[in-house]
Amino acid sequence: MEQLDLLMAWRDPLIRTGQVLLIILLAWVAQRILTRAISRLGARYSLLPPEVLQPLRGLVRWLIMGSALLMVLERLGVSATVLWTALTGFTAVAAVAFFAIWSVLSNMFCALLIFTMGPFRIGDTVEVIDSADKPGVKGRVIAINLFYTTLQDLTEDASGAVLQVPNSLFFQRSVRRWR
Repeated sequence: MEQLDLLMAWRDPLIRTGQVLLIILLAWVAQRILTRAISRLGARYSLLPPEVLQPLRGLVRWLIMGSALLMVLERLGVSATVLWTALTGFTAVAAVAFFAIWSVLSNMFCALLIFTMGPFRIGDTVEVIDSADKPGVKGRVIAINLFYTTLQDLTEDASGAVLQVPNSLFFQRSVRRWR
């Protein structure tokens, strides 16, 4: 009788563990079958180039494993509604934060491109052209930092003035350069 009580006490955790292992195994098998099928279809029919097939296989892998994770958590007692609410809330906050710092990140990335690609250097004279019929911002580059490129204004009416041009502007407009 005591063994039967012990067996009954362990029955639910053992069944739950078996279900979790089965979910993981089936997800792994499904992921392997689908990624191989995508690879074979791509090789046989040349529908998509290999540069597209690899991210597609990765997307399928993440979708299957993410779904399996949600199913495992559901079997362990975590509510799918709570998980979905947390995920969408986090995504919304991340999207707002991303848009809030977009211009800062854009200028920093453009500074990295200016440093590595070298479209101009300190001492060069550059002009950021606004449009074909209007003159743009023109000056001699005196400093480049993560957010701005500082230009010494070369117009006659603004002697000694310094212009700070956001780095992203150099990649959004046409730029003339004189060495």
